[in-house]
Amino acid sequence: MNKEVKITAHDRAILRELGQRLMEHAHDPIMEERRRLWRKHASLQGERPMILAETSGVVDEVMPLSALRCQEPWARQLERGLRLQLFQVEEVRDDWVLEPWLNVRWKVDLGNYGVTVEHNRADNEGKLGSYKVDPPIKDLQRDWEKLHPRVPTVDREGTLAWKATLEELFAGILPVRIRGSYWWTMGMTIVAIDLIGLDNLMLWMYDDPDGLHRLMAFLRDDHLHITQWCEREGLLTLNNENDYVGSGGIGYTTELPQPDWREGQPVRLKDLWGLSESQETVGVSPEMFAEFIMPYQKPVIEQFGLSYYGCCEPVHSRWHVIAQLSNLRSVSISPWCDQAFMAEALGRRYIFCRKPNPAIISRQVWDEEEIRQDLRYTLTVAKHCEVEFAMKDVHTLMDQPQRLGRWVEIAREEIARLW
Repeated sequence: MNKEVKITAHDRAILRELGQRLMEHAHDPIMEERRRLWRKHASLQGERPMILAETSGVVDEVMPLSALRCQEPWARQLERGLRLQLFQVEEVRDDWVLEPWLNVRWKVDLGNYGVTVEHNRADNEGKLGSYKVDPPIKDLQRDWEKLHPRVPTVDREGTLAWKATLEELFAGILPVRIRGSYWWTMGMTIVAIDLIGLDNLMLWMYDDPDGLHRLMAFLRDDHLHITQWCEREGLLTLNNENDYVGSGGIGYTTELPQPDWREGQPVRLKDLWGLSESQETVGVSPEMFAEFIMPYQKPVIEQFGLSYYGCCEPVHSRWHVIAQLSNLRSVSISPWCDQAFMAEALGRRYIFCRKPNPAIISRQVWDEEEIRQDLRYTLTVAKHCEVEFAMKDVHTLMDQPQRLGRWVEIAREEIARLW
C-alpha cells in the first residue's frame, strides 16, 4: 500500500465488498448481451434502440454524501464512484455495460494558455448553474502576446503508484487497468469563449474576422499538438467499450481499433472515437459556422477513427456542413433539433442519438403520458434510423432518484410497442 494513502480496516472492508458486488454484476450474462447489441448498433445494424440514462448531473440526489460509509476522504470518493456504478445497474437498469475492471487514467496535466480564466458563479445551493466568464483576452491585437500553446506533462510515477495501491486494495476481486481520456471535446469553441468571451466570439465574426481566424487557427494547432503529444507519449488508451464517447453514447464497436493494431502496441488517434461540437454557436448562421468553426474543427476530429458530432445545439440547420466529416458515425439530436428533418438526413447511415428534454423528468409533477408521447414521436419519425436514447443533463429529479429508472422502463415499453 502506498504510504501516502491511509487505509483503515473499516474502509478496506467496505471498498472490497463493493468491488465484489461490481464483479458479480459484470459477469451477469445480460452484460454480454448488451455488448453484442451495442456493437451491432455501432455498425448500423442494430436490433432495437439503445437506452442510456446519466446520473452525472444528479449525483447529490442519487448518491448523497450521507449515504457513504468510508472515513478517509480518498476512500469516500472512491466509494461514491463504485456506488454510482451499482446504482446504474441495480436501479437505473438501462443498457450501460459494467466491465470487470477498475479504471485509472494517466495523471496528465494538459497545461494552460498563459492566461487566467475566471468563471464567476452565483450561489446555487450546490446545484449546477450558470456562470459568467471574465475573458482575459479583450483585444486580440493588444493581448495576443499573452497567449502561448499549452505544454502538457504526465506524472507516470504517481499514476503507477496509485494503480499499485488499488491493485493491493482489490487484490483477488477487481483487476485494475490504465484506461481513460484527458479531454471531452475537440470542439474548441468553449475554449475560445473562455479566452475572449461569447459576445466577442460572435461579434468578431463581423468586426474582426481576420483576428478570429487567427485565434481559431491557434486553437486548431494547439489541439493537434496536444492530441499528437498524447499519442507520441503512449498515453492514449482504447475507448471501444463502455467508455463515454461523444456527448451521450458509449464506445462499443468492432471497427476500433484499426485492423492493423495489435494488443500491447501503442494506441493511436485513429484507433479511437472522438467528439466535436459547437453548442455555444447556436446563434450563429450556417454560413458563419462554415467559415469560422468547421474548417478548424475538421482536421482535429478527422485524426480519430470514428467521430461523434454535436451536443445541445440543434444540428439540423448546419447539417450540410457537419456531413463533410469523413469519419462521422453518430450525431446528437438535441431537444431543440428538428427530429423529422434529421431522421430523413441520417437514415441508417449514421447513429441518431436522441437527447430527450431532461425537463420532462425534472418537473415538480411527474407526467408519464407526456414522457410516453415524447418517446413515441421519436420512435415514429425515426423508425428507419439507428436510434439511441440518451437521457442526460438532468439537474434534478426532485429528490426522487427512482424517476431515472422509471423513465428507462417507460422507454423499454414504448420501444417494445412501436419498434
